[in-house]
Amino acid sequence: MLRFILTFTKEVLRMKIAKKGLFLGIMVSVGLFSSASFAAPVNVNTASPEVIASSLHGIGAKKAAAISEYCHKHECHKPADLLHVKGVGEKSLAKFSADLRFADKEDHKHAH
Repeated sequence: MLRFILTFTKEVLRMKIAKKGLFLGIMVSVGLFSSASFAAPVNVNTASPEVIASSLHGIGAKKAAAISEYCHKHECHKPADLLHVKGVGEKSLAKFSADLRFADKEDHKHAH
């Protein structure tokens, strides 16, 4: 009887650990995919490479640095301006162009 109880207890503990591991795995996956798949509007003329990389879907640190450098040197005014950045083509531009901003809201207020 004692052997049965010990075996049963071990199995219950194993199941709890497995469930916790599965839950943790799911939470990590959801966290990774959610941060990678949700983009945010970003002003590429003023944003740092880190902000650009975290805001634009499919843009890593290296390409974000190139975008930031280009737009700081040559103020970008439209998505097509980014086609001058090495590594940004029409397909990648189409993926994140809706999240590109070229002026802050305050800039628009002062322009009028």
